[in-house]
Amino acid sequence: MHDKEKDLFEAFTKKRLSRRELMDRTAKLGIGAAAAHSLLGLASTNAMAADFDWKANKGKTIRLLLNKHPYADAMIADIESFKTLTGMNVTYDVFPEDVYFDKVVAALSSKSDQYDAFMTGAYQTWTYGPAGWIEDLKPYIESADKTNPNYKWDDVLPGLRASTAWNGVPGAALGSADAKQWCIPWGYEMNSLTYNKKMFDKLGMKPPNNMAELMDGAAKFQKDAGGPYGVGVRGSRSWATIHPGFLSAYTNFGQKDFTVTDGKLKAAMNTKESKAFHADWVKMIQDSGPKNWSTYTWYQVGTDLGAGASGMIYDADILGYFMNGGDNKEAGSLGFHAFAPNPAAKAPTPNVWIWSLAMSSFGKQKDATWAFMQWASSVEHGMFGARKMDFVNPVRASVAADGEWRTKINKSYPGYIDQLDASAPGAKIYFTAQPLFSDLTTEWASTLQQMVSKEIPVDEGLDKLAASTDQQLKDAGLG
Repeated sequence: MHDKEKDLFEAFTKKRLSRRELMDRTAKLGIGAAAAHSLLGLASTNAMAADFDWKANKGKTIRLLLNKHPYADAMIADIESFKTLTGMNVTYDVFPEDVYFDKVVAALSSKSDQYDAFMTGAYQTWTYGPAGWIEDLKPYIESADKTNPNYKWDDVLPGLRASTAWNGVPGAALGSADAKQWCIPWGYEMNSLTYNKKMFDKLGMKPPNNMAELMDGAAKFQKDAGGPYGVGVRGSRSWATIHPGFLSAYTNFGQKDFTVTDGKLKAAMNTKESKAFHADWVKMIQDSGPKNWSTYTWYQVGTDLGAGASGMIYDADILGYFMNGGDNKEAGSLGFHAFAPNPAAKAPTPNVWIWSLAMSSFGKQKDATWAFMQWASSVEHGMFGARKMDFVNPVRASVAADGEWRTKINKSYPGYIDQLDASAPGAKIYFTAQPLFSDLTTEWASTLQQMVSKEIPVDEGLDKLAASTDQQLKDAGLG
């Protein structure tokens, strides 16, 4: 690298040049796109190394357990930057999601040191953390010796930082002052509306702005579209049916899963307001949902939208993002819309799924593992993933505000940035943290199935669900 080229890219990494100025000067120097990308990567690596000893664990190898996901793809595509920066090596096993969490539990419950770090959802750490399977990362974050001074932990969105931290006390607020940071947010998904803009335009329809409009719009679309059903939401007997659109809407109406009094939890699913919300949700599915709704997971909801079999989905925004690209039939036809179901609500309240990175308590090289984790969740890697790969949604405010990324998204995904900006301030986990999370939310989903199939009336079903939940809480010493 000539000194002039080196100085140019170092000036950009130190924010003495704008991206436009960098592009203009590289063009004048005759530097092509591939060479510019390589030079920028090297300059960024050098900048990261300036104020921190990234070589402290040189020669070590860390082992990762990864879910097959675009976030993992982005990390793998950029892994040479980490190796150059640290002198470390990285190996990894990647599994599809239908078996991934079983692999994680098998490794952790056996106290295996096979993996040093792994991908996880925040909900799962409510089990892993209190069991002693994963490390509290707060001491690492706060250590001047172990953490790069430019890591900028406060740049991670506050709702995500809080949602991945818990003190282990059932019912205690996430992100409390005494909470342990069980994992590091890596990428997240909010629940909002993705709709088939091409079909909506043809029918003279606009995306709905509240629950009543969603129900009416889904029914109208199903009646007039000539085949596709109105709205896709999840329906399988799983906690994952409750967590996306359902809980986001439920919360928007001011409803909770539990109340907590003097440390005791009590079911709150059978309030008058909750029953009214459930009745609307059930009717929407009965009138305008897919015929086999009770089998629907993330994959079926997304695939139907991408194939033109549904008019819209109330699910993860990134699910709509992926359906608007690739070889999907409706790629390029989809629009995105922030959604507040309650007309009286000031803004959306999307419940979130946060793919995060956690450190196994059984790994033998924790400092080396932390070096990887802070690199993988850094501003620099976040920028690479956002600009060059499909790393949505960025967990860092600085990456989400990046002009190059926003221009890239606006070009091919109209409305996506608008819904992100409108929804992100209220995005967090709205479930009450407690150790029976999976079992109780799965029972909730099962009850919802019975309501939709008309096996039980909504009011009766929710009263029975609340009674069963309270008994389980009491048996576990939580209620």
